[in-house]
Amino acid sequence: MTTIFLTGATGTMGWAGMQEILRYPDNYKLRILARPSKKNKALLRPYLDHVDVIWGDLTRYDDVLKGVASSDIVLHVGGMVSPAADYKPTATRKTNIAAAINIRDAILAQGEDKQPKLVYIGSVAQMGDRREPLHWGRTGDPICVSAYDHYGITKAMAEYILTNSPIKQWVSLRQSGILYPAILKHFDPIMFHVPIRGVLEWATVEDSGRLLERVCRKEVPNDFWKHYYNIGSGKEYRITNYEFECLLLNAIGCPPPEKIFKPHWFTTRNFHGMWYLDSDKLEDILHFRENIPIKDYFRQMAHSDSLPTFFKWAIRSKLVYASYAVPHIIQLVMYALSMSKEHGTQWWIKHNKTQRIAAYYGSPEAYRSIGTWKETDTSRPSEEPVILNHGYDEQKAFSAFTLDDMRRAAQYRGGLCLTTEAEVSATGLALWDTPLQWQCAEGHRFTATPRVVLLGGHWCPECFPLPYKDLPDARPWQWDREAKRNPFFAQIWTPLHDENEDNVYGADIFDNWEG
Repeated sequence: MTTIFLTGATGTMGWAGMQEILRYPDNYKLRILARPSKKNKALLRPYLDHVDVIWGDLTRYDDVLKGVASSDIVLHVGGMVSPAADYKPTATRKTNIAAAINIRDAILAQGEDKQPKLVYIGSVAQMGDRREPLHWGRTGDPICVSAYDHYGITKAMAEYILTNSPIKQWVSLRQSGILYPAILKHFDPIMFHVPIRGVLEWATVEDSGRLLERVCRKEVPNDFWKHYYNIGSGKEYRITNYEFECLLLNAIGCPPPEKIFKPHWFTTRNFHGMWYLDSDKLEDILHFRENIPIKDYFRQMAHSDSLPTFFKWAIRSKLVYASYAVPHIIQLVMYALSMSKEHGTQWWIKHNKTQRIAAYYGSPEAYRSIGTWKETDTSRPSEEPVILNHGYDEQKAFSAFTLDDMRRAAQYRGGLCLTTEAEVSATGLALWDTPLQWQCAEGHRFTATPRVVLLGGHWCPECFPLPYKDLPDARPWQWDREAKRNPFFAQIWTPLHDENEDNVYGADIFDNWEG
């Protein structure tokens, strides 16, 4: 029997995973870590005879160690997520980073022969803004977290901590947006941070739960581990943000976007989301997709028991179409949401938050140029992908790589690989698992395996944004500077930004940000 330690079991993906794992009581022994809140205790009370619950906190090492010890596999799903992460960035950093460190240290404390396997759930937020023509992507593309995305920053940092460690068997599965009925409960001004023609390959909550069970099966091949994968529900779920709004509003009986939103309430850039070139790889290995047509899935959400009460009432009464006034009332509510302090797009405009406007619209002039719905492009972007160059021969067998390949990859990133052949030989490790010495264009030296750099898309941690005002070495986003010295990174930045833009975002966090 396989012993599984699951974090984040009371969250959306973790809960779905727990339900799926519990379907196989003869195969698994499940233990979870949950905070001892009244809500969690009530939620988990029916499961106490089937699940070993460790009441504790991810930020406490001893609590994490209890879960990791004698486990066969760790599913690290837990942590703070948006929108809470956007309102409490310091708490998000402390939680998500501390959790990664505690998970890493607890696994390594088991000794080399007793280490459990690690499954880390990363995020599409790590990849940042992927507007057309860069709306198709894959693992190994440059990490480029969007400005002000504190959640994305912590997910990228946590992934680096875990996958750049000596853990013997790990995998990072980068989750996309999750479709689930209760998504309608999350009315927050952050809903306007998505560009209308932005894209996402969604993952259903059911697929996500099956994935967590499938990855624990004994038949998962050995070469699955020590890689990065993108999670998505496939071609059917590759839609634009406009298409998402249309599907959702139609399913719950609301008027279309044109009736209840204004185009300028939505940002035009600086979010995240892409269509995956490679999400089928994960499906080919784990076979977790249900493959329900997306229109049918939205209809199912609209009739789910988990649908918020207001929407159940509206659907049954058909009130939203029964009165001419209703769309206008909804529009007033949505406008009020867009005016919410700190994260409301119209609040930025009203109070002239210049850095937010620059990050999310380009400039005040660009914002003022946004027209009506009749003038707004709502078409799907190209189905023809632009495939980024990762700086090495991707058709080459791993066993055939040499340090010369690593040196060329480093040069393409504006830096150097400083490790010598003798140093690699002295480790006794395969090249891909050897911690190599790298140097970025700024002269910072850091240690990382080729897997982290070439397969994960990570680079110099000292050049990475660290936007937390309580840190002595805090630094804002300066991706434009990185693009000028790093050809690999320039692929993801330069096509989407004017070279004359002021792209040093986040400095306002340190002066007048109230997060």
